[in-house]
Amino acid sequence: MKKTFKSYIGVWAICLLTFNVIAFIVPNEMNANFWAGYIFITLAFLGQLFCANIAFKAENAKKFFYNFPLISISFVGTVIMLIVAGLTMAISAIPVWVGIVFCLIILAFTAIAIINASVVSETVSNIGEKTKSKTLFIKMLTADATNLMSKAQTKEAKETTKKVYEIIRYSDPVSNDALSSIESQITVRFKEFENAICENSEKATSLGEELIILIEDRNTKCKLLK
Repeated sequence: MKKTFKSYIGVWAICLLTFNVIAFIVPNEMNANFWAGYIFITLAFLGQLFCANIAFKAENAKKFFYNFPLISISFVGTVIMLIVAGLTMAISAIPVWVGIVFCLIILAFTAIAIINASVVSETVSNIGEKTKSKTLFIKMLTADATNLMSKAQTKEAKETTKKVYEIIRYSDPVSNDALSSIESQITVRFKEFENAICENSEKATSLGEELIILIEDRNTKCKLLK
């Protein structure tokens, strides 16, 4: 993301430089209108860069996607500011206070929209993290069950490991704090089942059946908690 942000800064700097060149080479009276418009446009550019910096600081592509509205909203705000403040700079007949009021309104609405987008981004990101943590138990258990099938040595052991894998695979992926006790039991029982399969123990089948009962119990409670 840092490399991409450096490229973004390059484009941003070219746009700001272009604005400054046009602003000072085009014949125009440098009165209060000019400086008011110039200051607001410069503030819009700086604000846009600040928003882009926040977005590009994202740890991964998913987080950047959540933060992308910060870039788009600030960009639209900058374009609108260029138009309104540019007219204020170019048309001396416009009362300076009128230009300032309109520019302030644009700046305020853009800031509010960016703050709202930031709050939404943070909320969605937190929900995603919570969902990820709540589905971790079944995901890890499914991965362990998948690996365990390849370790089964006898036909009976293979059938049992497949049954365990299938019930885990189709279990409700979202956990709940109220299920912590039974999920702890499942973890312990699965470890015992895994050891029995690896050691080709006669207890593997009975442990597998007990494990299946526990998982079914967990899935039933999952439905009741929804």
